[in-house]
Amino acid sequence: MVVLVLLGVLALAVAGCACVVWAERGGPRWVRAVATMTLAAGTMVRHSRRNRRPGLNGSTGDDG
Repeated sequence: MVVLVLLGVLALAVAGCACVVWAERGGPRWVRAVATMTLAAGTMVRHSRRNRRPGLNGSTGDDG
């Protein structure tokens, strides 16, 4: 069951990336909407990961 959920998430991610590429080449309106949602979701994931674990960016806090 978990494998099916992960495959579904992977399929959505691949489809979203394909829509981003297609929208860059001037796709229809629904493709641009999906591309916008995909890029917004990526931005939210990046910000949430940054806020949750600030110590994983390579710095240890020992600057001198």
